[in-house]
Amino acid sequence: MPIVEVVKYNGSPDVFAWKYPNAELGTWTQLIVNESQEAILFKGGQALDVFQSGRHTLSTNNIPLLSKLMNLPFGGRSPFSAELWYINKVHSLDIKWGTPTPIQIQDTKFGVFVPVRSFGQFGIKIEEAKKFLVKLVGTLPIFDTETLTDYFKGLYVTKVKDSISSYLVKKQISILDINAYIDELSTYMKERMEPTLDEYGIKLVNFYVNDISIPENDPAVAQLKSALAKRAEMDIMGYSYQQERSFDTMDTAAANESTGMAPFMGVGMGLGMGAGLGGAMGSQFGGIAQNMNATEQKECPFCHKSIDKTKRFCSECGADTTANPDDITCGNCNSKVPKDKKFCPECGTSLIKKCPKCDITVEGNPKFCPDCGEKLGGNKE
Repeated sequence: MPIVEVVKYNGSPDVFAWKYPNAELGTWTQLIVNESQEAILFKGGQALDVFQSGRHTLSTNNIPLLSKLMNLPFGGRSPFSAELWYINKVHSLDIKWGTPTPIQIQDTKFGVFVPVRSFGQFGIKIEEAKKFLVKLVGTLPIFDTETLTDYFKGLYVTKVKDSISSYLVKKQISILDINAYIDELSTYMKERMEPTLDEYGIKLVNFYVNDISIPENDPAVAQLKSALAKRAEMDIMGYSYQQERSFDTMDTAAANESTGMAPFMGVGMGLGMGAGLGGAMGSQFGGIAQNMNATEQKECPFCHKSIDKTKRFCSECGADTTANPDDITCGNCNSKVPKDKKFCPECGTSLIKKCPKCDITVEGNPKFCPDCGEKLGGNKE
């Protein structure tokens, strides 16, 4: 029976657990464990010892359980049967995941069911090697990335569906807007998957959702997008769905072509519809016209004409629409001054004028005294 002298594993980094193919070992066998590995010796389903990185010798001194199980003489190079596992404890950050078929999720905002596909990647690290081997690996000779994704496919597909649905409800957003929340959703899904993986000795380092896609050719998606486009159009035009239905009814009535007595029936129907819809339609069109025009016009305070509200000077009389019609003009600097002021706030000129000939108080800015006809000096108007 051969005695194994040196055992080591330098395999692919995407392999998480690897069993040494030869179960016939012997005392004094040399185990070489790399820095990112652990080696576990099993006998009869019981873990005899866990070997950290370094060089180790299988002997009864290092493994007391070995002599009890095998009844080996101390110091002898005796063969025995056992399983030797290598566990890769390096961080594996590029494990791909995806939903194999579309998941039907109800849009919380619009109530329709929409097929959703999603994919991304996650990273793991084997935290507890014993728990990982006992609970997950079993009798497999190798446990790699592909095996792990197959094992946990049901887990992440279920968690993805539940997480997206609950997140839509929590945020009250449409499935069409979900890609704007991918970062938050990734963190949300990671928190929900961590406890399950922890049960198998696996630490979930990160979890990323790269994309959530909706088939463009699906009837429900097409109907939803069409409705959203229609609603956006109505918002821009300034009318509601009920108003649009009224427009359609009027168009149908106007296009009704008949013969014989039917034209009179059409007229009657038109009058009836006009009586029923006239008030509503009039208010609708009036409201639309008012919304379009009221915000664009204003009244000139001087000539009272309707002008563009964005214009400062009246297009009819040329007056400054920001001024008060009751203001007076300073005779010295021509500034507009409220009529209750006695002095001009711009140049300080007194606004109380007296006729130099008859000494009466003159109001406003006349060029001649209203009592004696004396020409008033200093007036520039």
